[in-house]
Amino acid sequence: MTSALPSAEPLLAWYDRHRRILPWRAGPGETRDPYRIWLSEVMLQQTTVVTVGPRYARFLARFPTVEALAAADWAEVAEEWAGLGYYARARNLHACAKAVVARGGFPRDVEGLLQLPGIGRYTASAVAAIAFDLPVVPVDGNVERVTARLKAIEAPLPAAKPLLTERAAAFMADPAARARPGDFAQALFDLGATICTPRSPSCVLCCWRADCRALHSGIAAELPRKSPKA
Repeated sequence: MTSALPSAEPLLAWYDRHRRILPWRAGPGETRDPYRIWLSEVMLQQTTVVTVGPRYARFLARFPTVEALAAADWAEVAEEWAGLGYYARARNLHACAKAVVARGGFPRDVEGLLQLPGIGRYTASAVAAIAFDLPVVPVDGNVERVTARLKAIEAPLPAAKPLLTERAAAFMADPAARARPGDFAQALFDLGATICTPRSPSCVLCCWRADCRALHSGIAAELPRKSPKA
């Protein structure tokens, strides 16, 4: 084991064989639509993939483009959002669509995306990486968990978030990751969702097991730690 993060190549090779087929995910050679990617990220906040799948398809059937969403009345958007919770997300979604149309399309950089209503650092990074192949690492719970285990970072969440984000960003120093930022980001998501899972990770199946400090220290299932609730 070394102090550096592992090579991106094994993860990308694993992703090419085992990527999840998701309705918002473009297949190899398909055009990546920032509207669909952004919509999926907003829907997936506090909502499971299983729940979002059919609702995502239904929402797209009603609002197939960002222009259609921007032109819709709020009552229509609210009706379609019913059951997905947190109506503030839907209001931001609608406002963001209007802002995107007004400016002629989605910004193609993280800072520009951050200026849109309701888009935070994670969503901006996810759209930038997946839709526009910019060399950034969107850090969600899956990426935090993978990073914490690879580096055996025992500092508890949420205090450890800045450190985990910094460590995850270092993946983009790898030429293989920089060559395929969107695929690399989605590979990290899939690794965390299917192999490097909470409590019971399938370490024997992990393409990075030789480089995982937490595995070699016998603490993989314990990470990331969380601060006790007050």
